[in-house]
Amino acid sequence: MLQPHIRIDETHGAKYALLPGDPARLDRIIPFLTDVRELAYNREYRSISGIYKNVKVLAISTGIGGCSAGIAVEELARTGIRAMIRIGSCGAMQPGIGLGDLILAAGAVRDDGASQAYVDLRFPAIADTALLNACLTAARQNGFAHHVGIIHSHESFYIDDNEEQKKFWAKRGVLGADMETAALFTIGRLRGVKTASILNNVVICGTDTANSIGGYADGKTATAQGEKNEIQTALKAFVLLENQ
Repeated sequence: MLQPHIRIDETHGAKYALLPGDPARLDRIIPFLTDVRELAYNREYRSISGIYKNVKVLAISTGIGGCSAGIAVEELARTGIRAMIRIGSCGAMQPGIGLGDLILAAGAVRDDGASQAYVDLRFPAIADTALLNACLTAARQNGFAHHVGIIHSHESFYIDDNEEQKKFWAKRGVLGADMETAALFTIGRLRGVKTASILNNVVICGTDTANSIGGYADGKTATAQGEKNEIQTALKAFVLLENQ
């Protein structure tokens, strides 16, 4: 059945999906695929399908935030997607995480509105073990700088106490912050879908987020390579999962 927001149905024939936030990131995924087909583009949801090492994959942008990511998870699951990997960006909250380093989220602090709308906060937001291990293996085999740990998924960049929140969670060992991982993990788990999240660090701990994101958008820094690395890691993880 055609899904109302992502505007695709089960005829895409894929089991695996990459979930970037930015629709423009699909243009940077395409060079890694063969037999690429544009599927749909509605609101923030632009989608393509293609082949990577004989495995069919789908890629769909989800926009910004847990609410729009959650819609994508729900509707993708209804079209037959069984494993999803977010490939996004984050800001580091610990020293020693370089620009372009990958953060593989083992779990997420549920400080977003979307995941809380689904289930009590006592329910954990954690990655699927098999898919996380596949991502970790892929990153290691490719020699990409990476870190594994907890992500803080928040609701907005512009809350008045944002800096205080960052310090609070940094003191508790949280590696970085994004806006979508908690919703992905929570909804995916409730719907029986394997999920993982690979984040490209675009902000050095202690530096200005807005300026760093501007440089990332320009595509002229180490973070541009980090984006390529997270795409390759996710695609290889799907191959590893398929061949298990």
